[in-house]
Amino acid sequence: VTGWVRTLPDGRVEAVFEGDKEAVEAMIAVCQRGPPGAKVENVEVIWENPTNEFKDFRIRY
Repeated sequence: VTGWVRTLPDGRVEAVFEGDKEAVEAMIAVCQRGPPGAKVENVEVIWENPTNEFKDFRIRY
């Protein structure tokens, strides 16, 4: 999976994932669970055609 993830100032998390469908779906499942102690209220998924612009996965600040 390539792409990026970042935490927005209001605490929400925004991410872009590219890769094969199974790998992207697995990343979405991780987001739906969240880390230990987190309260995930909602996960919005918007499927788009891949751009192939990413070479790796990064945490953006």
